[in-house]
Amino acid sequence: MTAQHAAAQQPNGIHHLAFMAGDIKKHIAFFSQVMGCPLVAIFDMHGVPGSLHAFLRMNDHAYFSIVQMPGVGDIPVQLGVTHAGRGEMPSAAGTLQHLAFNVDSEADLVAMRDRIRSHGVPVMGPIDHGMCKSIYFAGPDHLALEVATSSAAIDATRWIDPAVLEKVGITAAEVAAYKAPAPFVGQSPVAQPSYDPSKPHLTYPDQIYQKMLQVPDEVVSARASFAAPPVDG
Repeated sequence: MTAQHAAAQQPNGIHHLAFMAGDIKKHIAFFSQVMGCPLVAIFDMHGVPGSLHAFLRMNDHAYFSIVQMPGVGDIPVQLGVTHAGRGEMPSAAGTLQHLAFNVDSEADLVAMRDRIRSHGVPVMGPIDHGMCKSIYFAGPDHLALEVATSSAAIDATRWIDPAVLEKVGITAAEVAAYKAPAPFVGQSPVAQPSYDPSKPHLTYPDQIYQKMLQVPDEVVSARASFAAPPVDG
């Protein structure tokens, strides 16, 4: 059976951000006590033996997630490669440069600054960027962190700089498309596309991945789903 797509076709927020930890307890303590996010889940990671997964609540629709896997603590951190270390420094393409949490007001921003400093963590700011005001600090394992607030939605007419579009080679037609992404109007379900090396891919071994792409969606769901909580209700 096919159906015309009528559901939302863009993300409406972050469900969870997942970060690797050599010591999951250290991260839970920081994001709970320093950042004020309550721990709501910790369990053996589904389908990944020896690994742990924790969730801390930002609100009822957004969570902060920590993953611990064997041997992670032995992988070296290299500033400028694996981590940026601070907001204006580089890291390898595809890595997280920094993470900015949201709060609703400038008063909340100052309250977060004071909370973080009360745990002995230095904080820079607030700094006014026009589109938002921000504070900056570090988290465990050299995470570069920010808390920001915007008093209004970002105005594309004021904040998309034609000089920068030219600098990165974005044409007028392209920016128009980027500002108003065309919806998908086909039928659901859409078949898994044929393998195209120019597209992004998960990094499974090639032969295994090619076979995975042939497995029907309902079989993947049946084999990989772990819906029951670890504690009986």
